[in-house]
Amino acid sequence: MIRSTENHFCARILDRRDISQDLSVFQIDPGGPFTYRAGQYATLGIERNGVRTERAYSIASSPYEDALEVFVELVPNGSLTPNLFQLKPGDSLLCRKIAKGRFTLDLRSGRSNHLLVSTVTGIAPFVSYVRTLYRDWKNGGTPMPGNHKLFCLQGASRPFEFGYREELEGYSAEVPWFKYVSTVSRPWEAPGWQGERGRVDDLLRKYADKWELQAETTTVYLCGHPKMIENSRGTLERAGWKKDAFLEEAYYHAAIKESGGKFETRAAQEKQESLLTP
Repeated sequence: MIRSTENHFCARILDRRDISQDLSVFQIDPGGPFTYRAGQYATLGIERNGVRTERAYSIASSPYEDALEVFVELVPNGSLTPNLFQLKPGDSLLCRKIAKGRFTLDLRSGRSNHLLVSTVTGIAPFVSYVRTLYRDWKNGGTPMPGNHKLFCLQGASRPFEFGYREELEGYSAEVPWFKYVSTVSRPWEAPGWQGERGRVDDLLRKYADKWELQAETTTVYLCGHPKMIENSRGTLERAGWKKDAFLEEAYYHAAIKESGGKFETRAAQEKQESLLTP
């Protein structure tokens, strides 16, 4: 039986939305007061036979929401996700009491354009940004989004991997401060796909130009596969972006031989600081 500890809440699965066999969106009651900023991450864990396994997951929900929401990819031989994917509504898991992470909106540099680039589950922190700003915009009680504008590119191999495409397209059609484009790199597997084709990093210059984004006024957020991050950074640095204009979250984890060298979901180097502490 899972119990709360000094550092952990006993959290509970409220709901899950299966996107595919290896992609799911989990809604979680953290089990106690859990404060976070859009773009931060929650550390979730499971205990089996006295062994606790924890991983950090970007939060897709807005701080305005009661439930935590995470978008998770299953790695068949991973250390946590196979057990996580067995959970159903009502089941318990561990949630560290403190959210962490610095992948939050840049409100200090003076740059008011924000270019968000992701692959598959890397869209999660961007969903949190947009949901939060949308709530502020609808209420009109805060200065946000003000003159800030968000431009989002998301890549996946196949259309069904976009866990939030309809939601983000809806925001993009309604508000003046957000644009969203999705692209698939294997369009031959989806004959009915009418959107962009190709890897997201290959389309980066096209949309940076289309949206008239300039290095001096734009912060770039790169989240997801490490190779996408490397390629995107190189493309934009050649176009004049400086190092201080980039924020990055690489979903890397050590390769697992049994799973063919896949990456188990999660995340930037700063996140290693507390995953194994009691």
